[in-house]
Amino acid sequence: MAEVLVLVEHVDGAVKKITTELLTAARAIGEPSAVVVGTPGTAAGYADTLKEFGAAKIYAAESDDVLSYLVAPKAAVLASIAGDASPAAILIAATAEGKEIAGRLAVKLESGLLYDVVGLEGDTATQAIFAGQWIVKSKVTAGTPIYVLKGGAVDASPSAGAGELVEVPVSLDESATKAKILDRVVESSGSRPELTDANIVVSGGRGVGSADNFKVVEDLADSLGAAVGASRAAVDSGFYPHQFQVGQTGKTVSPQLYVALGISGAIQHRAGMQTSKTIVAVNKDAEAPIFELADFGVVGDLFAVAPQAAEEVRKRKG
Repeated sequence: MAEVLVLVEHVDGAVKKITTELLTAARAIGEPSAVVVGTPGTAAGYADTLKEFGAAKIYAAESDDVLSYLVAPKAAVLASIAGDASPAAILIAATAEGKEIAGRLAVKLESGLLYDVVGLEGDTATQAIFAGQWIVKSKVTAGTPIYVLKGGAVDASPSAGAGELVEVPVSLDESATKAKILDRVVESSGSRPELTDANIVVSGGRGVGSADNFKVVEDLADSLGAAVGASRAAVDSGFYPHQFQVGQTGKTVSPQLYVALGISGAIQHRAGMQTSKTIVAVNKDAEAPIFELADFGVVGDLFAVAPQAAEEVRKRKG
């Protein structure tokens, strides 16, 4: 079976959820091989998770300084492995970093590249384009296909792999080390789940009205054990920090439950959450576009509905 390279997304000593989705998607077209770029010992710490989701090989591209630079080293590592392994395809997460890595890699390999992929079958990719308004079938006709998958598009499922650890020498030329990272600041979400990994997300929009009023959104989220999100309108208005923005220019989420409070449902926002399994919307405007997408909708005042919902959830948990 043909080898398929998967670039591993990891943070704070853990494999991110999107990586398990990529490995699952890779199994539809070949035998997944995980590529871990990090400091020495990183790949070994992730081996159990990567094997659980089907990694036949785990390429460990490790050095003390490989993460000291921006995306160029990761693109260089993938290009080097691809040159030796001749994979059937390369899968990368549709994060801001992942998209840039994919673009650089396509140039290095002179390969075709497809963004916003939501499904793979053989040599055909399914894409959700134009903010998710169109679904198309596409094929790469040159080089090694590079697919950039949207988070939440594929349900991760375990399937044991051999997990053979393969050490890859890291050699960075001058072009890969021109932009150095001097400092990293991690924005904490506190005790709440990370937005893109959460099973439940409660988001607030312009209808919340102010930063202080976002406590209503947070209270409902905390009752559900959910992550908190915000629409672009809410972020632009200063109601909530940018790192919690859900949408085309923010983060893409696909939880089991998505609750939209005071969000109109503009295309920009829908592009970041429309693959959620169940969508509940609360808006006082009965004509709000979000209701076209919602599985359940409440036409009403979110400041009346959300606290009642939070209280009821706590009662049932209690």
